[in-house]
Amino acid sequence: MIKSMTGFGRGEVQKGERKLTVEIKAVNHRYFDVNIKMPKSLISFEAPVRALLKEYIERGKVDVFISLQGQVQDNCTVAYNDKIARQYLDCYRKMNEDLGLPDDIKLSTIGRSPEVFTLMQESDDEDELQAELEEAVRKACERFVQVRADEGEHLKKDLMEKLGHMETNVALVDERRPAIVAAYRARIEEKVRELLGDTQIDESRLATEIVLFSDKICTDEETVRLGSHIRSMKENLARGGAVGRKLDFIAQEMNREANTILSKANDLETSQIAIDLKTEIEKIREQIQNIE
Repeated sequence: MIKSMTGFGRGEVQKGERKLTVEIKAVNHRYFDVNIKMPKSLISFEAPVRALLKEYIERGKVDVFISLQGQVQDNCTVAYNDKIARQYLDCYRKMNEDLGLPDDIKLSTIGRSPEVFTLMQESDDEDELQAELEEAVRKACERFVQVRADEGEHLKKDLMEKLGHMETNVALVDERRPAIVAAYRARIEEKVRELLGDTQIDESRLATEIVLFSDKICTDEETVRLGSHIRSMKENLARGGAVGRKLDFIAQEMNREANTILSKANDLETSQIAIDLKTEIEKIREQIQNIE
């Protein structure tokens, strides 16, 4: 199965008044890069969530959004941080001295300062909460993977069609070579006759010239390797899995062979075929960037 690197998935678990919602979205990336946004009360579960995501995702820039609603507050306590409160008080007094302002520091002023009071969640149902979170993450991942797989099938179909067009063009390059050599021979014979008139043409010299020209424009090695790369890419697409990096490497090798064919091309038709090959390869490389 071929999977796209772009996708979206959502999972939800509700037990009583508590509801956990997990949303996953991803775009292209060379590696597995995940960013998780979750409430502070769930931060201790970040490592298990990351491990769970790796079971489903191998590559991509992944954003995960986790929300917790309806958490029962009966098992919550308010924690007072006296050290932070004293630091705020010292800062307010220092500000008063530096700026020469009236001293109007009140208890409510310090109480509203960040981190002086913190709402703490009791951990008596931590195992239950973790199990619910993992269930929601798995639901989101399964939907996310399905969306990726559906998109991957479209990519696979498109790439197979492009590879088929490439095979046709490679065959055209091979078919064109004898005609190019024959046309070159005809041009040489015509020029020799113009220069020598009725003098007999030295067939051995002519044959040597034709062989040299044929070697110069020979693209047999390039077309054989290009055909092999095309078959290899098709096999990897059929096999499936996380083949994006391998396909990208094969596409680079394809482009190298197409460049050589273009540099050896000695007539307009072969040059146009080589340009078409390079254009098709570039389209393939663009699509491969979307494959996991």
